[in-house]
Amino acid sequence: MLNKYARAFFTRVLTPFAALLLRLGVSPDAVTLIGTAGVMAGALVFFPMGEFFWGTIVITVFVFSDLVDGNMARQAGISSRWGAFLDSTLDRVADGAIFGGFALWYAGRGDDDILCAVAIFCLASGQVVSYTKARGESIGLPVAVNGLVERAERLVISLVAAGLAGLHKFGVPGIDVLLPIALWIVAVGSLVTLIQRVVTVRRESAEADAAEAAAPAAQGPAGVLRLDADASGRDGEGDR
Repeated sequence: MLNKYARAFFTRVLTPFAALLLRLGVSPDAVTLIGTAGVMAGALVFFPMGEFFWGTIVITVFVFSDLVDGNMARQAGISSRWGAFLDSTLDRVADGAIFGGFALWYAGRGDDDILCAVAIFCLASGQVVSYTKARGESIGLPVAVNGLVERAERLVISLVAAGLAGLHKFGVPGIDVLLPIALWIVAVGSLVTLIQRVVTVRRESAEADAAEAAAPAAQGPAGVLRLDADASGRDGEGDR
């Protein structure tokens, strides 16, 4: 949901910056790699120490690289399968670092095994949610569903809560409870989204299998496609 509207807005805002980077000779792949490295540093250095505010600031600065690199590629006319693959793969790495940072905090100084497990579940379920769509599309299904909590929602909910929870160190009382609440919301939302996508893939695969099973019935005994009276007269060989 957020991905649909927020991405379009920030793409327009960041277009001049993307153009500047191209003029400076920076490649989209370099932006992707630097952005991922920055997110990982913010999550795995600051979060395990309980520095949620500063960690969120660092991550937020670098997370916009996910929009800048694609914008650069489109402006330069160099969009490629490799770029799409690299971007998607490193997105999973960055997400893993963020929730891994939360898990490390709760496994260490945060001293809460339940929230550590919730953070790990958020990490794993987020990866599987992304995989279900990618795998469904790879076998030729549209996977025509987004779901309750996609990547944008997971990041916004968890990072906003983490940043606000970090204000506890600046003397704001009781605000640190926001991060546990956010992790539970992301965990439940990711589970719902996973179920939505699995159900959709099951329905679409059943429809596709039924369509394939019905196809031979439209062929004659010699395997030649039967034509209706108003058909053009072209068989399947000419329409590849």
